[in-house]
Amino acid sequence: MTLSTDSNFARPDDAFRAIVEAHRGLSEAQSADLDAALVLILANHIGDIGVLREAIALAKRRMVTADQQQQQQQ
Repeated sequence: MTLSTDSNFARPDDAFRAIVEAHRGLSEAQSADLDAALVLILANHIGDIGVLREAIALAKRRMVTADQQQQQQQ
């Protein structure tokens, strides 16, 4: 299995909204805990260590890119 980066949702805005709503009213610590739990649940659902590693690498690259863009704007 390879990592799919295309949207698999018929209505991606609904998926985004569901995640945002799940965080509503939570403290920063509770929000971080929710994110961690969600990541672990979905990683288990995927069940493929290769795909998980690929997703981790992609997420890290995106964080670095976002940090670099933010520094350039300052």
